[in-house]
Amino acid sequence: MAVHTTRMLLLGAVAMFEPVNGYQIRRELVSWRVDEWANLGPGSIYSGLTTLEKLGQVRRHDLRDDGRDVAVYEITEAGRGELARLLGEGLETVTLFSSVGFHAAFGMLPLLSREVALRHLEVRLHEIDRSLEAWDPGDGDQAPPHAVHGVRLWLAALGEERSWVADTVTRLRSGEFDLAGEPWRWVPPADDPGRQMGADSERYRELLRRTSSRDA
Repeated sequence: MAVHTTRMLLLGAVAMFEPVNGYQIRRELVSWRVDEWANLGPGSIYSGLTTLEKLGQVRRHDLRDDGRDVAVYEITEAGRGELARLLGEGLETVTLFSSVGFHAAFGMLPLLSREVALRHLEVRLHEIDRSLEAWDPGDGDQAPPHAVHGVRLWLAALGEERSWVADTVTRLRSGEFDLAGEPWRWVPPADDPGRQMGADSERYRELLRRTSSRDA
């Protein structure tokens, strides 16, 4: 998987749940099954967070929480700018043989405003049309018949994706889905780990406020 997709997933997870500890980020991403479709393992998650900290895109805080040491992460302004760039790139870039970047970006759609999400997906529709035309194998005189037939499978999948993206654009325009700056209508089930993450984040914020007050 490309480094930029790993970075997008980690920055997005921090932005969604901050302040959040490394174990929670790992658990959340594993629940997305990123080890299967994005080839992102637990070890890469922790090393990736360290890299993002060095780049100044996340900030690490070492806290004492209920008698134990815990490292929690928040995204920086530089990280938000990089995440916005990566999300736009992931949503807009069409690669015939891989859609991992798009799936990663679409999973973080709630971090974008409705206007921005629509703009990126409308660009993707244009790029899909361009790719379908560019990859048209024609009558297949320039390659073995079985290879041409294989390309047609990729093109058929891309055509299906075009229909799906067009439908998604229609749904967004009609107000479906919960996006940035709007009321969050979806209610997670009672046993969803996100509920505990929310409670932990509130506790971490209070600990960070106390630490900041002591240091002032």
